[in-house]
Amino acid sequence: MTNGLPTLGFSDAAQYVQDSTRLGRCQLHGSNVFGNESALRDELATVWEECREPNWDGFHALPVSRDALRSAYCFLESLPLGFPAPSIGAEPDGALTLEWHRSARRTFSVSVSPDDELHFAALFGPNRVYGTEAFFGEVPESILDLIRRVYAA
Repeated sequence: MTNGLPTLGFSDAAQYVQDSTRLGRCQLHGSNVFGNESALRDELATVWEECREPNWDGFHALPVSRDALRSAYCFLESLPLGFPAPSIGAEPDGALTLEWHRSARRTFSVSVSPDDELHFAALFGPNRVYGTEAFFGEVPESILDLIRRVYAA
């Protein structure tokens, strides 16, 4: 793995393609047109800074660990370009939460645990969807579909 992403080849050409792709993706994410990576990175860092100590909420919350921070960062980095940015928060169990919210009846939340599990819940009108997916450095298609549904007409 390189930068949390699987390495698909070992030759010089494969490494060149991988490095060029990563550089291009970083440049696009940093632009105002294609991404808001720096704003998300800042929000993630702020939440982690505020919640990395035990009892951060005054009700005996567990601290958000570096592993949870790493997993959430990798998750955000893995979102396709142009996807809506989530709001970021912390949970009392030490996980970080990412939420896409359109209205009270159209919302989706992913809890990113330190052990690379993605626990999710969605509300689409009267319908509820919830479950768990493993995170292997790439956002599962089922979760991308649920994010899309939040903003679908």
